Amino acid sequence: MSVGKDKERNTWYYVINNKNGNPKQIRRRGFKTKREAEIAKNKMLYEINNGMYVEPTRMKMEELSQKWLKKKKRDVQETTFTGYKILVDKHIEPYFHQKQIDKVKTYHIEEFYDHLYEEAELSGTTVQKIHTVIKSCFDYAMKMEWIAKNPVDSVDRPKREPSVVEVWDSNEVRFFLDNTNDDPLFIAYQLAVAEGMRQGEILGLRWKDIDFKGQKLTIRQTLSNDGKKLKPGAKNKSSLRTIPLTKETLIVLKKHPNRQSKIKIESESAFKDLDLVVCTNVGTPINPSNLRRSFNRNIEKLDMKKIRFHGLRHTHATICLQLNMHPKIVAERLGHADVRITLDTYSHLLPSMQSQAVNQISQAIFG
Repeated sequence: MSVGKDKERNTWYYVINNKNGNPKQIRRRGFKTKREAEIAKNKMLYEINNGMYVEPTRMKMEELSQKWLKKKKRDVQETTFTGYKILVDKHIEPYFHQKQIDKVKTYHIEEFYDHLYEEAELSGTTVQKIHTVIKSCFDYAMKMEWIAKNPVDSVDRPKREPSVVEVWDSNEVRFFLDNTNDDPLFIAYQLAVAEGMRQGEILGLRWKDIDFKGQKLTIRQTLSNDGKKLKPGAKNKSSLRTIPLTKETLIVLKKHPNRQSKIKIESESAFKDLDLVVCTNVGTPINPSNLRRSFNRNIEKLDMKKIRFHGLRHTHATICLQLNMHPKIVAERLGHADVRITLDTYSHLLPSMQSQAVNQISQAIFG
């Protein structure tokens, strides 16, 4: 057993000769200080001596979920298995896909649940079911000694219904847009709050998807949650939609190519033209986490009420419903598969809308 310094990389490493186990030698590198390497080495020795060490695996989430399904097919009734398979195929695998199971951490699970509530817009009941499935998957992986710890164990069970999403009123929207119009990502904020688009739809939008003459755009491509893959199509059939554009958004879109042209000239041959409306300085897709960070920095700078980036889409829907826009039209703008999703998501608005309707009826009949 030894701790040494890698002079080329200016980092520290440790080596443990595991004579009675497999593998025979364990080596870890990349520690900033000798003390960090010593602490990590002692932790590894403790795990080995107490039978807690699990050799790293290259198994991906996709493989784990399929192995788990294969086992469940023998253990549960057909209808239960079908339900499990739908949740795995539609939500768990597309999100985690090729991620190694021993690299999935608790915060990844938390982010996954946020995605299910906000991007996928699932009900709390469905998220609870997915929680049960993914926890069982990792329990199975532990039982088979593919991982040492279940990352889901430290996550609170999702509530049956999530708390009401924070939104802005129209005055707050105007203030935010007026004070961020020089931000390179301003067009993304505009598309989210004025057109109700999802994050992945905005980051996958191409210039050829915009019909300036017809004053509309069509969702034909989205960016994956990890920002690594542009996917043709949309979340579901209803998400593959055409959105009539506000005149303000059209003005912003018409100005945007001028900004991109300057970037192309500055980047020269490094620019990779993917026809994206929102892109990096070299033409590649913006990572969703970078978009959210930029949005959050603006909120802090302007000292505004904190909402999430997806809250801009919720703000759009809220304003539409408060203006008495027909729920079916709102559902079509948002790309909801069923108007009931819209009504369930924004049910907190219904009491105030009922009061408004009563006042309107009273005014119409009795003056």
